[in-house]
Amino acid sequence: GDAARLVNSDTRSVSENSPNMEDVIARMQDEKNGIPIRTVKSFLSKIPSVFSDLGCHFILGLLKTPLFVPLVEALHLGTLMAAHGYFFPISDHVLTLKDDGTFYRFQTPYFWPSNCWEPENTDYAVYLCKRTMQNKARLELADYEAESLARLQRAFARKWEFIFMQAEAQAKVDKKRDKIERKILDSQERAFWDVHRPVPGCVNTTEVDIKKSSRMKNPHKTRKSVYGLQNDIRSHSPTHTPAPEAKQPTEEELREQIKFWQAQLDRHRLKMSKVAESLLSYTEQYSDYDPFLSTPDPSNPWISDDTTLWEMEASKEPGQTRVRRWGFGIDEVLKDPVGREQFLKFLESEFSSENLRFWLAVQELKRRPIREVPTRVQEIWEEFLAPGAPSAINVDSKSYDKTTQNIKDPGRYAFEDAQEHIYKLMKSDSYSRFIRSSAYQELLQAKKKVKYLKYTTVRKFGVGKIVNIFLKVSQKNCIFYI
Repeated sequence: GDAARLVNSDTRSVSENSPNMEDVIARMQDEKNGIPIRTVKSFLSKIPSVFSDLGCHFILGLLKTPLFVPLVEALHLGTLMAAHGYFFPISDHVLTLKDDGTFYRFQTPYFWPSNCWEPENTDYAVYLCKRTMQNKARLELADYEAESLARLQRAFARKWEFIFMQAEAQAKVDKKRDKIERKILDSQERAFWDVHRPVPGCVNTTEVDIKKSSRMKNPHKTRKSVYGLQNDIRSHSPTHTPAPEAKQPTEEELREQIKFWQAQLDRHRLKMSKVAESLLSYTEQYSDYDPFLSTPDPSNPWISDDTTLWEMEASKEPGQTRVRRWGFGIDEVLKDPVGREQFLKFLESEFSSENLRFWLAVQELKRRPIREVPTRVQEIWEEFLAPGAPSAINVDSKSYDKTTQNIKDPGRYAFEDAQEHIYKLMKSDSYSRFIRSSAYQELLQAKKKVKYLKYTTVRKFGVGKIVNIFLKVSQKNCIFYI
């Protein structure tokens, strides 16, 4: 019977087996006598168009085989058909048929192996990239898929922008589909790639080359892309064929595509030479602060016996290297406690400290316990943004309106827009004046004023005697106590 022919034909080519398997699939999908397809309700969700492993019992009847054929053979037959991608488990990358209540779904004929698919690595890259854009738990990449994506990204580094745009465009099209239809199509596409890029260690049915045998019978059939990328990304194949025919895009889809390409044209791009130059400049600028590249001064007290660094920190007197770092950018000032303090003193001297105080208050709000957030949000609003606020700040109307809406449901990020606006104002105005100010220049030019007592053990030259010396460092001279 059909079962015997299929079970005993493991070594035959896929193209030879495909008509037999597709005949079986047609009987299994018969509306009257086939396997019942149903929608299963689970907690807070529905699983559409599935059948259970009860289907393997139907296979025996559909193939008109004797009743004494063991269930093991039916499962083996089902596993062979699943490995070729004709049906698949909805929640597993391993294509096999189990007798454990797992739900299965039929593959769409478009993805059947008899269509002589030979998908390119660029197609696989588009598929994986698209999966990363869709924030769905069921679409998260498995470990081996994430490794494949990283490998493909390195291999197609020069073409990755095009691949990313293709994936982005497909993701937008998918979002317009019905939710149930999208769920089914996502699973069918995943199963297609489980056949052609299987889990490591699983059987790869495409190794029994369906493509070569098909080309021998149909010389005009050659490699073809799943997503029709040959026009833009050439593979190493010597022959190329047009992508499968797709339906004509609607006017709305064309407008969306035009809008997408216009956005791409407006994107800011840098030449690789400029990027490399920027990275080199950054590395040179921070090399003095990297202990792997230069010896730190003062030395690390955890490695040496010199506690100068701790004493300088306790004194809150900034060293020259620390002050010089503030000149790299406003972020260096804001992340340094002493830098923030000096910046605040400067702004207070100019009677314009409200911007920095607002920025610091919002930063502190983000670290508050959640129960204190609503109260603190109201306090910040009344101090800086409310009509008649004692320390009113100047924000644009768009940020003000957004903040007004946010405080109706107060959260940690209620002032995010206003904080971003104030940050840009400080960066372009207040910070520049601070760096040019005499207060900063005095700190930058000042000599070290740290006074500390250092215990030194000195071995006198030519004598084996150890002399203990307490060395006190002064601004003008050194006094030795022996």
